[in-house]
Amino acid sequence: MQIVKPNLSAIAKAVAFLKKGGVIICPTDTVYGFLADASNKKAVDKIYKIKKRPKSKPLPIFVSNIKMAKELAEIDARQMRYLKKYWPGKYTFILPKRGGGTIALRIPKYSFLQKLLKKVNRPLAQTSVNISEQAPLNSLGQIMAIFGKNKLVGLIINAGDINKIKPSRIVDLTTYNLTVIR
Repeated sequence: MQIVKPNLSAIAKAVAFLKKGGVIICPTDTVYGFLADASNKKAVDKIYKIKKRPKSKPLPIFVSNIKMAKELAEIDARQMRYLKKYWPGKYTFILPKRGGGTIALRIPKYSFLQKLLKKVNRPLAQTSVNISEQAPLNSLGQIMAIFGKNKLVGLIINAGDINKIKPSRIVDLTTYNLTVIR
């Protein structure tokens, strides 16, 4: 496992890990997150295994822009108004998935992660760094204590401790009445 600071060379390393089906730990605008190429089932399965998360709980997806969001979700004019108002930012929106079902999408407001998303040019499955149902880990010390020896994590982007930041707000936009999930 490599640990690097969030800079331009870290973006190149992260892109290489993600494109090879690896899982990385990266700071976001909320908490540290596990990231994997959302189009690579084996990579996404690694996140479930690392977190001990039930596969019945879908992972939210980071997208780089609304165009990428539209490739994954069916977005009407009402939903678009919310997306434009709150993205990029700390809001994950549940939308109708193309082909049926739902999908949770977010454009993060964190410069390093925005650059990474543009460079990798793929949607990234993401979730907070923790064991499922436990509190998110906000310090490198905590992360290393629990996941430091996990062979399924290839790279950690170390931005230092994240102080008392909450996970993103999750809002369901699939019905006419807006529903706040978290």
